[in-house]
Amino acid sequence: MRPCECPPELVSVPGGLLTMGSEHGRPDERPRHPVLVAAFRLARTPVTRAQYRVFLERTHATTPPWWGDPAFCDPAQPVVGVNWFEAQAYAAWLGASWRLPSEAEWEWAARGGLEDAATAWGAVLPPGEVPEGPLSGPWPAGRGTPNGFGLCDIGTIVHEWCEDWYTGAYDTVPGPEPPTRRASRGGSWRHHVRWSPPSARSSLPPDFRYADYGFRVARGGA
Repeated sequence: MRPCECPPELVSVPGGLLTMGSEHGRPDERPRHPVLVAAFRLARTPVTRAQYRVFLERTHATTPPWWGDPAFCDPAQPVVGVNWFEAQAYAAWLGASWRLPSEAEWEWAARGGLEDAATAWGAVLPPGEVPEGPLSGPWPAGRGTPNGFGLCDIGTIVHEWCEDWYTGAYDTVPGPEPPTRRASRGGSWRHHVRWSPPSARSSLPPDFRYADYGFRVARGGA
């Protein structure tokens, strides 16, 4: 299959030494530990419905749940209801070296060059970054303030699938049974608090589909 002719816009993320995790978050964010992250590129926003529509039309893949719901029909909204396997299929369709980010890459990118900031933008969210009041669906991607690396909506709107298996606390020794959940990062339009710190972790079985699960794609090399 030839590479996609209309790929998501990518932002170059420099490499560096990430102190991954947080001593102030949930138990699965500990212990903090160093991870060397190589330079890579990451989509400026989560994959939108408009971008995913091209994939559906050209591959005849199954439309995700909520695709026809009026509350989810804005082309600029993040696509939701996509499971991990479908996110992988989209990345493969884009072409060679496209993929999902690792947890470490995602956290490093979300920090935007700030080591210990509570949000992707610093100590507090930018004004108006997260809509207030009741919502019936996700807000459009790209409407907010870019972080220090030029990424929008990172830590808000939707949980974003990552490449890794989820294994709990960072010092947990894997048991005899293989992991069953894939890692994800980010916030959720459905939650009372609609954003998450860069270190916050989440996970889901890879075949599950939720109305607040989307993804953004990465590509190796700066």
